[in-house]
Amino acid sequence: MKVELVQRAADALFDVPDDAHEEIVALIEAVAEDTGTQPPALAAAFGEWCWLVYTVQGDVVEVLDVGCLR
Repeated sequence: MKVELVQRAADALFDVPDDAHEEIVALIEAVAEDTGTQPPALAAAFGEWCWLVYTVQGDVVEVLDVGCLR
């Protein structure tokens, strides 16, 4: 799947510490690789410290927001 980040999510992704950045990228990769699940119109994925909000439209995962608790 193709991944697109809205500007706010992209800005937040580069404002987090390196370890949180890696966790968010891993969440994005996991969501993009999960082709067997049809998520609701708005979905979220959570890691140990980080999260992301996304939507899927066709073969595009649109990441709307990301963040972490660190």
